[in-house]
Amino acid sequence: MTNPESLVGCTPDALDTPSLLVDLDVMETNVARIAGFCAQHGVAWRPHCKPHKSPDVARLEIAAGAIGITCAKLSEAEAMADAGIADILIANQIAGPIKVARLIGLRKRVDVAVCVDGEDNVQALADEAARENVVLRVLIEVDTGTRRAGVQPGEPVLQLARIIAGHPSLHFAGVMTWEGHTTRIEDQDEKRGAIEEAVGQLVASADLCRAAGIPVGIVSCGGTGTYRFSAAIPGVTEIQAGGGIFGDVRYRTIYNVPVEYGLTLLSTVTSRPNPTRVICDAGKKAMSSDAGMPIPLDIPPVASLGFSAEHGKIELREPSSLPRVGDRMRFVVGYADTTVHLHSEIFAIRHGRVEQVWRIPSGARLR
Repeated sequence: MTNPESLVGCTPDALDTPSLLVDLDVMETNVARIAGFCAQHGVAWRPHCKPHKSPDVARLEIAAGAIGITCAKLSEAEAMADAGIADILIANQIAGPIKVARLIGLRKRVDVAVCVDGEDNVQALADEAARENVVLRVLIEVDTGTRRAGVQPGEPVLQLARIIAGHPSLHFAGVMTWEGHTTRIEDQDEKRGAIEEAVGQLVASADLCRAAGIPVGIVSCGGTGTYRFSAAIPGVTEIQAGGGIFGDVRYRTIYNVPVEYGLTLLSTVTSRPNPTRVICDAGKKAMSSDAGMPIPLDIPPVASLGFSAEHGKIELREPSSLPRVGDRMRFVVGYADTTVHLHSEIFAIRHGRVEQVWRIPSGARLR
């Protein structure tokens, strides 16, 4: 098997398939757009790394102005810490003795913060932190309408903040939310109103804590599907938008975010059973289709598209002799968050050449 780093300088024709490609110029434009918007509105940018899981990409984001990173998984945070990234927010609850011990072990190395939404979890974190003689930063996750994890806004936030503040081994750092229930609203005025209502509850909860004498340093929210409105809301201190750097189908067509397509999947045509059917070597094990259907490129107009485990099946609108067996074709990735973790590396392309190879640490993919 070819060492991926040996392919730097080659054209994509030298890559085996399926391979994940990112257009560096496009991605850098998407990064600059988000970073610039946050800077314009005076809020910090702490991008989510769950779409890319790559320390190389995280460093690129920090160089563009990010203050640190957001992770969804403890394993992501560990991989980023291994690469020297020190300011990490885990926007999730870390529960159970195995993971709590890992989290406190990570805190010994970097300034990691974690989210909580229940007293039992707070107690478990406090006990382990005290046992290991560290102080752990903690944020309260607030459910502002998405109805996933999180405590209710207002008084429940204050009550949990008081409990956290009562533990010497914990530092109450702030509050966060994910206003994800607003992402699919098409009418932009309606979307703005829904986001302002949701994030307003977060800001009001922070103010309630401050009024009770409990400092709140971080008010964190805003994904790629919402940041253009969230960043402008007074009281917000940081935005987590990160998925949009790749500009996949989900963000552009479902969330209606003005990003350019930058992430593609390179595939090989393996069969042409008839003049309207194209079979390629990229199926569900190479890219997901549940949260955004990939878009095939480099071929005649498409009538339908489907995926099985190892195959992509394309029906053309009209008979065509192209593409031929052995030809290459690409797909715009439907959703980076559920595609990148299927790969061991991303090939970063500029001007038709592989400029960099970004490894995806295997440990960052699941736990």
